[in-house]
Amino acid sequence: MNSLIDIVIKGGPVMVPILAFSVATIACALERAQFWYPLLKQEVQIVRSVLEAARTDLNRAGAIAQRSQHLPIGRFLLAPLKLKHPTPETFRLAMEAAGEKEFVQMRKGDKLLETTVAVTPLLGLLGTVTGLITTFSNLTIGGGGTAAQATAAAGGIGEALITTAAGLLVAIMALIVYRVLVTLQSRQMDYFSEVGDELELIYRQHWYEPSLLSGEPLSQIPAQIR
Repeated sequence: MNSLIDIVIKGGPVMVPILAFSVATIACALERAQFWYPLLKQEVQIVRSVLEAARTDLNRAGAIAQRSQHLPIGRFLLAPLKLKHPTPETFRLAMEAAGEKEFVQMRKGDKLLETTVAVTPLLGLLGTVTGLITTFSNLTIGGGGTAAQATAAAGGIGEALITTAAGLLVAIMALIVYRVLVTLQSRQMDYFSEVGDELELIYRQHWYEPSLLSGEPLSQIPAQIR
């Protein structure tokens, strides 16, 4: 801890916002890990259970999705299943609306990481400039200079190098986290689309189309899943 404080002090005032961005990036990464880990761990089993149940009993499929509302996939699957006798178009519209809401939550933190990637290298460059200014202001051209002046000049060079390295390090860290999150989001959107298509197909084949052919109402479809 003391060494970190020493580095921040040696880096000068510009190190303060760089350090703030690093803390924000780490906090964002931890929060996103808490969001993604349970989702990726449980969603395959939830989807399998809901789809299997939907072929024989929409009430049971809705109940399974309802128990999984703490996860995005549960809320996504529950949205169409709780409708009252929907048409396939309404069924799909409910899934699309729920999916859009979940994708917004999945993108949480992206703007912070994008800002960190863009700003921290510039802060490092700013620290480089201020450090070089300090260096040149403490140099005595042609006069030899004193030991104190040499020490001050060295401190300016150190400030320039530290801020540059710190800015690049934080930017690289934020970029890695950002790319991982973007990859997860892209895969999740594809997975939601695949699952939604399969659930809609089950609804059409097992419930909606048979009811049209028989002329009977969709009596087995729950009026409302609470």
